Amino acid sequence: MARRERLGDILLETTGVTERDIEFALEHQKAVGERLGKILLDKGLIRPVDLLRALARQAGVRFVDLDDFPVDWSVAQSVPLAMARRHRALPVAYEDEKVVVAMANPADVLALDDLRTMLRREVIVALVDPAQLSAALDRAASSEAEVAEALEAAAEEADDVAGPQELIADTVAEAPIVRFVQAVIARAVAGRASDVHVEPDEKGLRVRLRIDGVLHDAMRAPASLKAGIVSRIKVMADLDIAERRLPQDGRTRVRTGGRTVDMRVATVPTVFGEAAVLRLLDTKETGHSLADLSMDPGVLERWESAYKRPWGAILVTGPTGSGKTTTLHATLSELNEEHRNLMTIEDPVEYQLSGVKQVQVNVAAGLTFASALRSFLRADPDVMLVGEIRDHETAVIAAEASLTGHLVLSSLHTNDAASAPLRLTEIGVAPFLVTSAVQAVLAQRLARKLCDRCRAPYEPNDVELSEARWPSGWPTPEFHRAVGCQACSATGYRGRLAVHEVMLMTEPLRRLVLERAGADAVRRQAVEDGMVPLWQDGLKKVASGLTTVEELARVVT
Repeated sequence: MARRERLGDILLETTGVTERDIEFALEHQKAVGERLGKILLDKGLIRPVDLLRALARQAGVRFVDLDDFPVDWSVAQSVPLAMARRHRALPVAYEDEKVVVAMANPADVLALDDLRTMLRREVIVALVDPAQLSAALDRAASSEAEVAEALEAAAEEADDVAGPQELIADTVAEAPIVRFVQAVIARAVAGRASDVHVEPDEKGLRVRLRIDGVLHDAMRAPASLKAGIVSRIKVMADLDIAERRLPQDGRTRVRTGGRTVDMRVATVPTVFGEAAVLRLLDTKETGHSLADLSMDPGVLERWESAYKRPWGAILVTGPTGSGKTTTLHATLSELNEEHRNLMTIEDPVEYQLSGVKQVQVNVAAGLTFASALRSFLRADPDVMLVGEIRDHETAVIAAEASLTGHLVLSSLHTNDAASAPLRLTEIGVAPFLVTSAVQAVLAQRLARKLCDRCRAPYEPNDVELSEARWPSGWPTPEFHRAVGCQACSATGYRGRLAVHEVMLMTEPLRRLVLERAGADAVRRQAVEDGMVPLWQDGLKKVASGLTTVEELARVVT
């Protein structure tokens, strides 16, 4: 019998760890009793994929990276999903009349026996990342076959319903409709979608998913199911299914693929029936840090100089969906220390932060941004976050609060940082109050991030550099193209990053605001004072291989 290789020896051979690292980890292991691999991971000496490859080699099995491996979904469906989830195993391919089965625990002999019996074939065991396996099981749960089956069953039942409007309340609880809606949500969560758009048209019902900020067609349903599907969504969000003439808003919480997701639901009547938009928020993402936001070091330094002041107003601007809330919460997390009293008024509360008093707007009860701010001022706050400045009253109270020893964070809908002072004066804030209160404005956009696994480098020519408005003093860069692979669903992009500009209120800028100068004049002065514009910050990320010029042009005008 061959002697089993030691994990430390495998890692020494296949990774960059040193013998000293292994010795340190072994000593630590004796003291705390943790596994060697976990110790090395926690110290940042190896990557998770390095450990998995080493464990697979130690166990004498294959390692499969499901981000690269082309899963054959027809093979995956050869085992019932419930069994696959129970055994944490998924058939992924045929090889030489055998089935490759990706498993989180290849040593589970009972699971292997069950799988062999079900598949009636020999099994090739492969170790897989548990997180990748969970995502693959979610994709299997929302596969075309399951969706098609649910649709077919729901359509058959709908054909038997006489007077559909009268019986909608009964039919929305039927299993096929429920299964279809669950499959849509499961696919959205597995595909990293932020929103699900359920849209009726003259042909039926179209479902689209917003992934990395871009909408993609996902599936269609027949016209006979339009009312039932939207009504099922309304039942989940505790909305009135009998009211189809007015927009409604609600929220609920769903669990799919081992994850709990908060779901905000908005319905609106259209000429073809009610449409619904589902905003998905993973409850595990309870906050972000500024380190996660891809800020250029120079931009981060300017932003830190603003939010580390004891008083004043700092604003985050950008269009809807540009990540303003995430940036505000990341900044608030940096300020969340025991000696500070932090309070927020939001609409709605998307991320829950430990140690922060968070309040949600309730217009029906009279709780607005302005009324909450007045109450906050009597509660001895150090830092206040106002979800959005929408009106004159909120803007004035926030500005005055920032002048009385409070740090006020808020968002504002403008296209760039230079337009923020003008926007405040337009909604009725006196210029002298704007110049006294506002300390900094950060503008941002979200761009899709190139897939690390398939991006392709190339040398741009002079025409491409000119079209990209590449600054003449900068070195010639290496650009990358979006290619597409299984890991990014053939889009070439996976995930998003932010591009920023930070305008600090200097004396020349304050004079311009007092003179009611236009945004162009303010922008020119801000650049002279050291602000790196959105486009140039984006070009730095293009040169770093993080995104493309085409994607930058899509989000930054």
